[in-house]
Amino acid sequence: MSGVTGPAQEPVEYRKRLEEQPDDQLDTWAKELMRDTSIRIGVRRVIRDVRAAAGIDESGFERVFAAGGGVPATLGRTADGEIMVPAIELWCLVPGIRAVVPDARSRIIEYLVRNFDEIAYV
Repeated sequence: MSGVTGPAQEPVEYRKRLEEQPDDQLDTWAKELMRDTSIRIGVRRVIRDVRAAAGIDESGFERVFAAGGGVPATLGRTADGEIMVPAIELWCLVPGIRAVVPDARSRIIEYLVRNFDEIAYV
């Protein structure tokens, strides 16, 4: 992060530091976190976290995914009926949130903060 040395020690400090960052840096970090979390924990976890942070339901998720460049035909469901997209297309959620969600910046920051423990783990 620009202007700081070392990682934040706790989520409140992390949120403050994130709020000082430009949008393109936040977007890069969110995309990287989605990638890393999907590898370590799974795509379904990323989808649940993004939906919660962005405050979107399943139809909102579909709109965000498509608006961000995700191929609608690749969006599907697991055997349990959970919404699913290919891991390689998770990055599409960030520009999709920017395009669809009114308070996108705060929602992307929320996604990063909600996953503070995952970032500290990586």
